[in-house]
Amino acid sequence: MVDQRQVMNFRVRAQQLDRAEGTLAETAVLDIGMQDTGTDGGRWALAIRGVDVATLSAEELVLLWTVRGAPHLYRRADVGKVAAAVEPFSDADAGKRIYDAARPLKAAGIGNLAALDEVAARMRAVVTGPMVKGDVSGRLAEVMPEPYLRFCRPCDATHLYEMPFRLAAVRAGLELRLDTSPPVLHRIRGFKKAVAPGDRFDLIRAYLRLLGPATPKQVADYLDAPVKEVKARWPEDVIEVLVDGEARSLLAADEQALESADATATRLLGPFDLFLQAKDRATLVPDPARAKELWPVLGRPGAVLVDGQLVGTWRPRKSGRTMKLAIQPWQKLPAATRDTIVEQAERLAAHRGVSLAGVEFAD
Repeated sequence: MVDQRQVMNFRVRAQQLDRAEGTLAETAVLDIGMQDTGTDGGRWALAIRGVDVATLSAEELVLLWTVRGAPHLYRRADVGKVAAAVEPFSDADAGKRIYDAARPLKAAGIGNLAALDEVAARMRAVVTGPMVKGDVSGRLAEVMPEPYLRFCRPCDATHLYEMPFRLAAVRAGLELRLDTSPPVLHRIRGFKKAVAPGDRFDLIRAYLRLLGPATPKQVADYLDAPVKEVKARWPEDVIEVLVDGEARSLLAADEQALESADATATRLLGPFDLFLQAKDRATLVPDPARAKELWPVLGRPGAVLVDGQLVGTWRPRKSGRTMKLAIQPWQKLPAATRDTIVEQAERLAAHRGVSLAGVEFAD
């Protein structure tokens, strides 16, 4: 049996959130991908894990639409294995991942994987140079048959379904240009998908290594995959542990790390940091009211991590070249803890290239 604190400390250590500095090659979260959503996205997540992001270039990082169709950062050197890792497990899995797009395809007798391959082939043919997403979508809408298309009321136009579009991009060997909005797609130079991802990039193993202990359902929820597909590929080298009475799995190689994990660090986690992507939210935040505050339907705040526990939320208030940080503590914070939070706020401001005008702690 292990308790919540052990689980949290294990994940802090596994994700290197207590690391002062480190290289891109050694950064474990890039094995599973770091979601790059919002201003404080992927590169801030790397920064709080000790990576000197100011010196990184597009030659070292690649941005891809992968898990759940979200943009994720990876090491460029790993792109072939990543492409293999994010492949749907089966046609049924592909159908779950593309949501409502699967229905018209089924009615037309088109397999989900075959559909992704068709979209990818068309995308590859269209994107011969950098192209804005909307232009790519418009071109595809002209050449793809009806089962692939939907009418978009807000745009008053016909588009491809969104999830097949996003999930086919990697199959087409396309990446997203960093820091572009709307997204700009272009070909990955020298792209070749690996035959297999290998253990390091296998998404089930990576989840267990970075967000374990976990159940097949939690991993399936993270991937948007059917539970039975995840169970069929569950690693054999796992041990069972009880977390708050629930049986979960951990890679056997990590047993000692779970038992001995200790974490002493203060970090301002971005709203979509991997640490917050775990699907056992009641473990991360046992109080349902606090969980609702951290994961609202719209407008997620960041989370304050102190010594392995989430102790509050934060929101930036930017004005010109300055920024204030509003902290909503969930408990009384000692003066020393507040000081470390202010230090991290200074770090965030520097990362954003602005001056910190103050940190406001709500009563």
